Amino acid sequence: MSTENIQQNLKEYVTALIGGQLFGMPILRVQDVFFPERVTRVPLAPPEIAGVLNLRGRIVTLIDMRRCLGLERREDDLPPMAIGVELGAESYGLLIDSVGEVLKLDDGAREPNPINLDPRLARVCVGIHRLEWQLLMVVDVDRVLDIGDKAIAA
Repeated sequence: MSTENIQQNLKEYVTALIGGQLFGMPILRVQDVFFPERVTRVPLAPPEIAGVLNLRGRIVTLIDMRRCLGLERREDDLPPMAIGVELGAESYGLLIDSVGEVLKLDDGAREPNPINLDPRLARVCVGIHRLEWQLLMVVDVDRVLDIGDKAIAA
């Protein structure tokens, strides 16, 4: 394969840790990264919806990725971070434990989800990349937001 083809196959991912697992979100979907402050809880909202906040004049719905993945609440007192994404005209913040670096990975090396992957992970991930030190789960942002939309509509 030529160098040009390899360059065309590279995709950039913003990495995030959630419950000790490394996740990657396509950089083209990421609007910003922020510390959510002054979060307003939404009465009767499903557990995946952590609340809403005003971020630079936009109302942002916060989706708790730990709840989406069936993980326990964090035990430490470190503030969560959020990755800002959009769907249509709506703004969302995906609550994560911490943000990592941006990785350029060959999309041809992405493998499908393992057959024994927990269904909660399989519902929001579209594959894995085997890195030297661990697996990177590739997040499908639309699938995560679909969960949020269903939860909001419920």
